[in-house]
Amino acid sequence: MQWIYLSLAIIFEVLGTVSMKLSNGFTKLVPSILLLLFYIGSLCFLTLTLKYISVSIAYAVWSGMGIVLISVIGIFFFHEQFSVIKAASVLLIIIGVVSLNFISESETSSNGSSVHTDRNR
Repeated sequence: MQWIYLSLAIIFEVLGTVSMKLSNGFTKLVPSILLLLFYIGSLCFLTLTLKYISVSIAYAVWSGMGIVLISVIGIFFFHEQFSVIKAASVLLIIIGVVSLNFISESETSSNGSSVHTDRNR
């Protein structure tokens, strides 16, 4: 369930960022309202994620995948410039996110839980 929450947090964050672009500096009403709603949704799902996944992993995946998706959307839908350096940078982010997921899985299997709170003790 935690990965569903995190996926929804990422999707809402990306939709919020697209709405931010479409709001044209808060000058367009509907995208401006959607921007706020999507970011509220994103933070709600990210908060639910943190019940199950450590903040260092969840936040890195959330922000990293958000950057990757927004970069792709920027290139294909908003016709932003594409460069080899931009592509390499996005690739490094993907490698980092995948590496963090492997680390998270190995920590979970070695101690049974990746999140330790006072409630769990």
